[in-house]
Amino acid sequence: MQLPTVDYKAPDAAAQFVESLRNTGFGVLKNHPIPQSLVESIYKNWQDFFNSEQKHDFLYSKETQDGYFPPSVSEVAKGFTVKDIKEYFHVYPKGRVPAELEADVREYYRLANEFAATLLSWVQAEAPADVRAKFSIDLKDMIADSDQTLLRILHYPPMTGDEEPGAIRAAAHGDINLLTVLPASNEPGLQVQKTDGGWLDVPCDFGSLIINIGDMLQEASGSYFPSTIHRVINPTGKASTKSRISLPLFLHPRPDVVLSERYTADSYLQERLRELGVKSVSYTHLTLPTNREV
Repeated sequence: MQLPTVDYKAPDAAAQFVESLRNTGFGVLKNHPIPQSLVESIYKNWQDFFNSEQKHDFLYSKETQDGYFPPSVSEVAKGFTVKDIKEYFHVYPKGRVPAELEADVREYYRLANEFAATLLSWVQAEAPADVRAKFSIDLKDMIADSDQTLLRILHYPPMTGDEEPGAIRAAAHGDINLLTVLPASNEPGLQVQKTDGGWLDVPCDFGSLIINIGDMLQEASGSYFPSTIHRVINPTGKASTKSRISLPLFLHPRPDVVLSERYTADSYLQERLRELGVKSVSYTHLTLPTNREV
């Protein structure tokens, strides 16, 4: 079994894409409208940023949860005891970004958010009538004008051999949000868990776009669309000397959006935070464990 790559320009692209989401929780697209030149520019320039001391000038804010998060505050996945091997930068619509990096990041945020609305329309159109009836409003409208959507620029540094025993780049986890949109990384390593518990490599052809379902879409669809566990494994051999940059956009509904008979987007998030042992927070200022990354 392998994840299919769907040609965005194919006549039946929507059906193929949604079938992949339904079966695996993931969809992979090629020939999509996100410019590869923009993604490459972001990868290169943010690699330079993470290699510099400038990153410490943007240390994260506990109040707004934007800025730079060093390895010392990296996440521990639910059920694990060891921090992931990574550092990252959080970008919100009104959050801080280094001036020389801002134009590309804001443009990517805008384009990816607009494209995600198209994908959510596909999901809704291809879902069975009884599933569509569960959506309180159109899926694309759930994210319209949301300032909760988070762009995370992730840097997985080269392996040194001194990593804590059991530590990997990103331990097995699910995403809490609605959908996650991710350009293929500059290095492989992303895997999705199969129904039998085994692991499947996610295609990482440079230029493709990877989309996965989050827990909120699973809740809104009555579990028709599954939120699938995934991870980023450690490289070996020559690949272990290379950094990995990743650029997930976590799509969050507005707080007042009704996900299901049980939850609004806000009440769902707060319950999940409590499960993770995190005190209740303002929805706008998502804390570290609320979005696991790819």
